[in-house]
Formats: sequence, C-alpha cells, structure tokens
Amino acid sequence: MPRLVIIGGGPAGNTCASVAATLGADVTLVEREIVGGAAHLWDCIPSKALIHTGRELLDLDRAQSMGLEAEGRLDIDALRVRVASIEEHLHRNITLQLESQNVRVLRGTGVFKGPHEIVVETVDGLEELEADYVLVATGSRPRIPDFVPIDHERVLTTRDAYPPPEIPEHIVVVGSGVTGVEFTHLFESLGSQVSLLVSRQQVLPIKDAEVAAALEEAFLERGINLLKGARADGVVREGDVVRVHCEDGRVVEGSHAVIAVGSIPNTAGIGLEAAGVELTDAGYVRVNHNCLSNVPHVYAAGDVSGKLPLSSVASMQGRKIAEHLMGLHNRPHRHLDYDKAASAVFTVPEIADVGIAEAEAFASGRKIRVTKVPYTANAKAFIKGDTRGFVKIVSDPATGVVLGGSIVGSAAAELIAVVAVAVTNGLKVDDIVDSLLVHPSLSELLADAAS
Repeated sequence: MPRLVIIGGGPAGNTCASVAATLGADVTLVEREIVGGAAHLWDCIPSKALIHTGRELLDLDRAQSMGLEAEGRLDIDALRVRVASIEEHLHRNITLQLESQNVRVLRGTGVFKGPHEIVVETVDGLEELEADYVLVATGSRPRIPDFVPIDHERVLTTRDAYPPPEIPEHIVVVGSGVTGVEFTHLFESLGSQVSLLVSRQQVLPIKDAEVAAALEEAFLERGINLLKGARADGVVREGDVVRVHCEDGRVVEGSHAVIAVGSIPNTAGIGLEAAGVELTDAGYVRVNHNCLSNVPHVYAAGDVSGKLPLSSVASMQGRKIAEHLMGLHNRPHRHLDYDKAASAVFTVPEIADVGIAEAEAFASGRKIRVTKVPYTANAKAFIKGDTRGFVKIVSDPATGVVLGGSIVGSAAAELIAVVAVAVTNGLKVDDIVDSLLVHPSLSELLADAAS
C-alpha cells in the first residue's frame, strides 16, 4: 500500500486524497488553514456568492418589465452569514468525505525534511511522516505590489472583500483581469461607484476582443468609470480618501481601493530545496504532463504548478495524479490538455470560453470557420427578459471539428459545457446541430451557432 502525503487541502489536494484512498493508497492530508482550500473557500466561493447577490439586485431593477413590483435592499450582515454558511457547508462535506475514506487529515504546516520525509508542525507539536509519494498543492496568495500599503480597511486585498468591512462609496479597482472585472461588477451591483484601472487597452486582455468589448459596453452603461492605459504605480491613503497614482500622471480618488493584480505561488518555506525540487523563475514547481516534478516521486498541482489557476483544473490534476501514482497510467491515456479547459467570468453579462479564440486563430494563420448567433434570436432569452450577448463557435472549415467557442450572456458558464465536451472529444458542429435540444431553452443558441 503506497504511502501518499499531500501538503495542501484545496481542490487539487482533497481530490487527489479522495481518489487515491479509493484506489487503495494510505493517504495523509496536511492542511494548515481550511480543508477545501483557502483560495477556493475563502476567495472563489464567497466571491461567486456575493456576485450572485449582486445579480439578484440587478434583476430586481428589471422587475417592472417582468410584470412585477419589487424592492430590494442589501442587508450586509445577512450577506456575511450567508457566505459563512456556504463556506462551512462545503468545508464540512469535504472533511466528512475524506474521513469516510480513511484519509488522515493533519492540521498543521508541512515542510520537507528530505525527499521522502515531511515534518508537520501541529498544535500538539512536531510529527514526522515517511512518504512514498508527495503531492505539493499549497495554492497561492494575492500578489501585492511593493507600492501598495495594504491596511485591510480601505486599501484591500481581494481576500478582504468577501464581503468588505463596509460597502464602499467609491472603490478603485486596480487590475482588469478576471478577478478585477468580477470585483467591478460586484461592487457596482451592491451600490458602489466604481473606477476600474485598465493597464492595457481592453479589459480581460487575454480574452477575445469582441467579448471584452461587450463587457466594456455593459460597464459603461452601468456608469462604471473605465480608465484605459492606466497602470498604477502608487497608492496613498489620507484619512477616508484613497488615491491611486498612475504612471502617466493620472490620479484616481476613491473611498477604497482593491488590488486585483494576480497571485503568487505558496512554494517558499516548505523545504522544497531539501527535497531537490526545481522551481521556475516565477516560483512555480516545474512539472511535466503527469504533474511530476524533477523528483520522480514528488508531484505538484493547483496554483503551484504554474498551469491554469482554476479550481476545475486543480481537481482534474489531483485525479490524474492519484491514478498515475497508483499505476493506472502505465497504459496510454489522455493527458491533461490545458488549452481545452473551459473558463468563465462571473459578471453581468456572464462570459465563458473554451478552446481556440477567433483572434488567436487568425494570429497564427490557422484557417477557421466562425459562426455567431445573438441572444436576440432566442425565445428563452426574451422569456427571461435578458437578450444581451451572443454565442460564437469556432470550427475547422475542412472537417467541421469544433475548435472553440465564446459565450457572452445569461447562463454562459453553464452553456459552455456543451462546447467544452465537443472540443475535448473532437466532435463536429453537426453533432451539436443534430442534437434534439429542449425548446424553449438557451441551449438552442448552441445549435443555431453551430449551423
């Protein structure tokens, strides 16, 4: 029975623990904060819960057009209770599942003493573990530039804002990637005035330009102040005022600022050098297609692996690692293809994509077929009272194989699943068109766009 020690209980760690235990491994999971993952249960899940509350408030604004009279007021204390209850429920379910599978959960900080030795500092003292295999899944933390004086009161990290100490009167969001635009949507929907600093010339710089333009248009309609080409290089708090200085001389003033400029891996201080594990220049564990480091028995997954920082990717990495160390991948199998991972941006309108983007294909010179259908062509969109957005599908013109897709609009994160299955399995547009889908439903947009 192989002995597996996992350092970090987030999506990668707890999934690996569960699958490996099911397959017969002796598993010990070391977690210093919360089983389920700090980044997942303290960042991802709370942010989506708050965003959903904001979406409900925005929907109330459209109540009259739906034949309703409605009034909604934000109760911040009730919102805090709701977020905490969701976190606790998920944490408890994950913990109970692991316990039922005889996974030993150690509360503490794990540090390599040698390639096969892990020392865990718990509240009861030190405990040494011997491992045949080790998974490093210690996650990441918000990146804070040197020029930002975080005070957790008015100058906030992303983790300070779930929910914030108070609903800001005017918040400056620094960073226009996925986290930044989600915060922009969140705070505006909860009643704040928002200024978004966009360091480049579009929000979501790595996304399809048409998708980014649709979100920018929605933000402008909601009164959000977009400052393009505004790269922050200083933050100053004076009493109840926060000023963000930009490289080009512009100064943006608000009551609060939140810093959403990415994350850094938690690889320092866990003794990786004692195990001989190599890191990249950015501090990530260097891994191969099986998530193995340069040390043959040490794996890395989740944010520390330097791959896509998505919970879904981390969970799949954890599953693949468990199968690999238990010998199930000695035969040919499908490796993780990060280029085929679906992702979503939980704004209004919602955004989701998978596979090759239109601009990416054109830039590489690849011939593609692009088909697009607006939500205004769909009956269910009118029934829901929200016809913003479109579905775009990218396919190979010669074979009809689906290469990618982008969705902007209601339920985009759910609808993209069909496109993701098609991309992952090499399905053709005809496979979507020939499917008998529910009517009326938003899913019909997929068949229309594939036609």
